[in-house]
Amino acid sequence: MTSSPHRVQGLNNDEVAADWPPISAQEIGWLRQCYPQLHEHSRARWHSPRPLSAAAIVDGVHGPLFVKRHHRSVRSAACLQEEHHFIAHLAAAGIPVVQVLAAADGHTAVEQGDWTFELHGMGVGDDLYRDAVSWSLLTDVAQASQAGRMLARLHRAAASHHAPQRSTHLLVARDDLIRSDDPIAAIEAGLDERPGLARYLARIPWQAQLRRDVLPWHAGLAERLRDEPRLWAHNDWHVSNLLWRDGQVSTVLDFGLASPTSALFDLATAIERNAVAWLQLERGMQAVRIDIALALLDGYRQVLPLAAERVHLLADLLPMVHFDFALSEVEYFEGITGSTANADVAWNPFMLGHPVWFRSAPGQALLQALHAAA
Repeated sequence: MTSSPHRVQGLNNDEVAADWPPISAQEIGWLRQCYPQLHEHSRARWHSPRPLSAAAIVDGVHGPLFVKRHHRSVRSAACLQEEHHFIAHLAAAGIPVVQVLAAADGHTAVEQGDWTFELHGMGVGDDLYRDAVSWSLLTDVAQASQAGRMLARLHRAAASHHAPQRSTHLLVARDDLIRSDDPIAAIEAGLDERPGLARYLARIPWQAQLRRDVLPWHAGLAERLRDEPRLWAHNDWHVSNLLWRDGQVSTVLDFGLASPTSALFDLATAIERNAVAWLQLERGMQAVRIDIALALLDGYRQVLPLAAERVHLLADLLPMVHFDFALSEVEYFEGITGSTANADVAWNPFMLGHPVWFRSAPGQALLQALHAAA
């Protein structure tokens, strides 16, 4: 989509050409007309290596600010403001979230041409994992416990936030299919509204693959999740989305995947993101940190107790927690960036590979440890 020399993190923990060009000086100049918080001579000080959008640190009137740019096919201003409303609710409840800045017209997202922009404060604390890829391990048990505690605090605050489901499937973590009695029928029913996903699935025996590798883990989950309340959640609780100060979580970042799922879904996602080295599964037992998973769970339960039955459900949810988001990534790569190769990665090692790993000795050890912790 661009011939820019800007490089970003690839899906295989490699460095690849960016799908989206870096934020330019001309764009920063245009943003100055919208945001009085930007300095007259603002320029980009750093460009993010994250691949799914473009972001940069720029000069603000009172210090550095973080600007993020999305293609409008992925995020409209209205869609971005869904997550901004959630952030504002959490901030009002005392959760240390990054500040979303309003433009001169009062809106927290602005559009120009093919692009949608948002502007954030930098947050308080140290970005200890700024260069960590999304599937890298959290290695500090004490940090894992603190991350679990903060996630529970966030859920307690989120319980009073009531808003409908996100207006997009693209790059949003939902649990709609996991809650469905028949996920294949649910996928088929939505394909008319998801042409990129429909185009990709039409080329592969996807129903048979899901029945073989994924849906055995789904047995009984939909019924058990009926009593699990919907809750707006972060849905990407990786340590790289947290800032730290004196061993504590000082700021929570990046609500791009947020949607109404459930507390258990969010906690399971945190365990999946932080306790399994998905890009290094050849390491066997060394690719999973059971102590990190248990520390996340223990920290969470220190703030919000979980009955044994819900911990068992958490463990059983873990092999399926990626389900909706994997389809979202397939749709994004096939339908937006036009990369069938990346869509193949989202389908094969992600959609199909993750639940298969949970049948391996390391995966079973993780699930058994969580069940034992109940």
